[in-house]
Amino acid sequence: MRKLIVLAAAASALLVASCNTVAGVGKDVQAAGHAVTKTADDAKK
Repeated sequence: MRKLIVLAAAASALLVASCNTVAGVGKDVQAAGHAVTKTADDAKK
């Protein structure tokens, strides 16, 4: 039981620490989406 509590605490700490990077990941995904859209538009021409 103690291992489970320690694991949950560690996972919570990682999630809290990653809150700042979630916005960065969103921007990266958005940039990739724009690149795919541009490539698709170029392929249509």
